[in-house]
This record gives sequence, C-alpha cells and structure tokens, in this order.
Amino acid sequence: MNDPENIVETVIDTRARDLVDGFKVRRALPSRQRRMVGPFIFLDQMGPELLREGRGLDVAPHPHIGLATVTYLFAGELLHRDSLGSVQPIRPGEVNWMTAGRGIAHSERTPQEMRAVGSDLFGIQSWVALPTQYEETDPTFVHHDASELPIVEDHGKRVRLICGSLYGARSPVRLLSDMFYAEVILEGNARLQVPIDYEERAAYVVEGSIGLATEGETFHAGQLIVFKPASEIILNASGQARLMLLGGEPLEGRRHIWWNFVSSSPERIEQAKDDWKSGRFSPVVDETEFIPLPETGPVVVRYP
Repeated sequence: MNDPENIVETVIDTRARDLVDGFKVRRALPSRQRRMVGPFIFLDQMGPELLREGRGLDVAPHPHIGLATVTYLFAGELLHRDSLGSVQPIRPGEVNWMTAGRGIAHSERTPQEMRAVGSDLFGIQSWVALPTQYEETDPTFVHHDASELPIVEDHGKRVRLICGSLYGARSPVRLLSDMFYAEVILEGNARLQVPIDYEERAAYVVEGSIGLATEGETFHAGQLIVFKPASEIILNASGQARLMLLGGEPLEGRRHIWWNFVSSSPERIEQAKDDWKSGRFSPVVDETEFIPLPETGPVVVRYP
C-alpha cells in the first residue's frame, strides 16, 4: 500500500474571489505552495455563476506575452476577440487556444444574445508558459470544436483530451512543449489510473470529490492535488466527480510573471508594461475600451 506522503507532493486549497463585477473565480495556480505544474503557470476556475437576464461577463481588452491562454467551458458561452482579428465564440467541450508569443491583446465577453435571456457560466481559464525559444514567436489563435477532441470512455470514466497524449489518444491541438490537459468525469465507484509518462502531474477537482484508491484521504471540489514524480496514482470516486488532469515536463529556467505578462526576462516584462501603457499593442477588433496597466500591481514573482 502506498503512503500518501510518498505520492502526493502538495494539496492547494482555493478560495473564491471576485474577477469583475462580482463574478467569482477560484485560483489554483500560482500559489504559495506551488508556482507551476509542468508549463502550467495559471489556473482559474470561473463560476459556476448564474448570469441573470441583462447581465454578462465582460473582460475588456488586455495584453499578454510569453504564454498561451487556454479557455475551456463546462457551461455557458463566451465570445473571444483579439488583435489578430479573430472573433470566435466558445461553448462547452470546445477549446480556444491563444498563443501570445511576442504580444497579443484580447477580450472575452458574454455574447449579446445570451444576455437577453440569462445563462450559466462555468469553466477553466489556464495559462501555459512558453519555452524560451518560443517566447517571442508570432501570436496565433486556434479554435477546436468539441467533435475534434478525442474522448476515451471505459468502466465509468469519460476523458476528453484537450491537449497532448493520454490513454492511447492524441489531441489535435498544436503544442510548443511536452504537456497534457484533460477533462475527466468519473461515475460512482469508478477508478482512474494517472499515467506516469510525464514528470509533473496534478488533478484539479471541479465538482464532487475523489480519493486515492489505496488510501482513505478524500479531496474535494476546489482542491489541486500535485503528485510526486513517478508515483503510481489511482483515483476513485464514491459519487460522480469532475476533475482536470494536467501537467507535463518542467520548462527550462525561471519564469517571471506580472499582471498578464510571463517571461524568462524581467526586462522583457518591463518593455511589455511600457508597450501597453503607450498603446503599442495592436487593437482588438470591434472593441473601444481596454483594461489600463495597473499602477500598483503584483510584483514580479520568480518561478523556479
């Protein structure tokens, strides 16, 4: 029998906080306990939130460098616009993957037609830091419909592979580093073995609760469980549960983060701050407002 202290590195408890206009998010990464898991440097749970008639989520245009943003929804709909001219709605089971590279600006908003009737919104927003050689790559945006993402089903478990390779399936999402990301739904008494193919692995519990098949410890919604490298992990669920599996190989060197900017160079972040403040980012299509650079924002955090 495995000792949980030998297979679980840390457990991160998230807390609800306001994003905009009272809309709640739960932040799992970065945290004091763990700054990154593989290339994942940011992980927010959005909602679940009931957007009543006339109300919507409005994240006005803002900039990014040195990362890829990954939006994945369980319920609701968002409209993505960016400075490349992309205009793309995203719905449950689909993926929006935006590689910022040397710089991009975008917005995410509830579509006007959904504001008229009200809707739920529930999903995960994550950032993937880019390898050093790709930090200044040209920005890109790609969308994949739910039908394009592989689904693996077996004995009470359903895995939708967002990116990378797992359980014999491969996602069509083009990657710049070795990583994986998947949505998992477990029925009661189902068991899930977490592959040991990647050095860094974690599970974020979205709904319900999960346990380690060899131990009595239970993990609940809003917790990120980071596993130790090469440890054999089998998860189980007493009732239906939803979780995200994520991880990959650690990136080379440190990463610095300030507001929406990620880079291996603090000087590059300073340049991006000045570029946004001075209006040197390309504008977002069909948008007139923007989020100003924070005058007193988070300090640069060094991620080993």
